[in-house]
Amino acid sequence: MALIQLAVGEDKSENVRRAVKLINNARSKGCQMVVLPECFNSPYGTKYFPEYAEEIPGGETSKSLSNVAKENEMYVVGGSIPEREGDKLYNTSTVWGPQGDLLCRHRKVHLFDIDIPGGITFRESDCLSPGNSLSMFNIGNITFGLGICYDVRFSELSKLYRKKGADVLLYPGAFNMKTGPLHWELLLRARAVDEQVFVAGIAPAQDLTADYVAWGHSMLVDPWGKVLQQAEFQEEMLVADLDFQEIDNVRQQIPIYHQRREDLYNTVDIKPKL
Repeated sequence: MALIQLAVGEDKSENVRRAVKLINNARSKGCQMVVLPECFNSPYGTKYFPEYAEEIPGGETSKSLSNVAKENEMYVVGGSIPEREGDKLYNTSTVWGPQGDLLCRHRKVHLFDIDIPGGITFRESDCLSPGNSLSMFNIGNITFGLGICYDVRFSELSKLYRKKGADVLLYPGAFNMKTGPLHWELLLRARAVDEQVFVAGIAPAQDLTADYVAWGHSMLVDPWGKVLQQAEFQEEMLVADLDFQEIDNVRQQIPIYHQRREDLYNTVDIKPKL
């Protein structure tokens, strides 16, 4: 598995070309699967999304990902791109199989609307529409669940994936220089420990000249919450083998799901004190 921390500029075709080149490089290293970062064909920002948006699967980026997946007979998770459908725009991840077929797409469910005084203000909802569904795919008997960036903050989503049998959670994401140092690693490790799954966070490389400066630090976390590999700021490709026996190990040694008291968690009969 390869996580590609791609350097993203304002030339869409060049962004896609660089992604394809690195996917080919990953295949030469024996990878069966590659994951790209959030917004890998476009600078991150609401002013860019309408200009860079494409239809899926008919756009330039989709065709390139389909072709490179087929040529290399591998699975390619296309981070995310701005998607246009009718009069709506979405932040959308695509998954392409070894035959170049579109296996699934995930539209970012939780839009990035934040306001941190002295930090950052950003409103994806000024431009984008939210997705409304889970997105899962299989490679052999391994099940993957998809989220995008802000989705990682919502543990309800990861718990739904876990209940549906997910072994790996993938979060292409572009955390910023305020929330990245504080929460990026913390949230990825928390999702891994909570659900006892592998978790990958895939970020774009940092560009200090961009309007929105990404934190970078793509990483892979195992079901124990241990960071197996982590990038820094520059363009980089992380390559790792996943030992899925570790999922069984942690779930057997620290059983949590079969011990959940659903009757307790579902209790809402809270009466006010007199």
